[in-house]
Amino acid sequence: MSNYKRAWQPGGTWFFTVVLAERQNNHLLVERIDLLRKVVREVQESHPFRIHGWVVLPEHLHALLELPEGDTNFPLRWRQIKSRFSRAIPNLEARSESRWQRGERGIWQRRYWEHLIRDQEDFNHHLDYIHINPVKHGLVTAPKDWPYSTFHRWVKQGRYPLSWGDIATPEYEMLHDDK
Repeated sequence: MSNYKRAWQPGGTWFFTVVLAERQNNHLLVERIDLLRKVVREVQESHPFRIHGWVVLPEHLHALLELPEGDTNFPLRWRQIKSRFSRAIPNLEARSESRWQRGERGIWQRRYWEHLIRDQEDFNHHLDYIHINPVKHGLVTAPKDWPYSTFHRWVKQGRYPLSWGDIATPEYEMLHDDK
């Protein structure tokens, strides 16, 4: 078994990418968005965390989360979110032999990507990445048109203009210079 190194920063802020096991033609996360929101709220109540940024796409999500001072246990939170979500939907998905043997559902990839946010510039970069993601994946032409993100909350707070990230604006090219 691999020995994964994780950054443990009590009270830190992390960027996460969490992906469904079957990505092809899978729209489970947006089809069951109300369930996902409910599960996240429940886990937040029992194990607090602050959501700075979040976007849910059909088969994956990105989140920018901050844990309370002294707390480093983000794996517990993701385990509970993934587990509660999985238990609440019918057991109809295909599962590999190894998943059967472990008693696992075949909904989520076992692992997820996490990145400890280093500074304000890193925070800003990841927040932008979260909000431009639906445009990057061709789901909409502007972040304002994607309903499953924290973009509108940040617009209300003055962080972004409503037109930010629209493919017709100059900042779109700046946001996509990583091609």
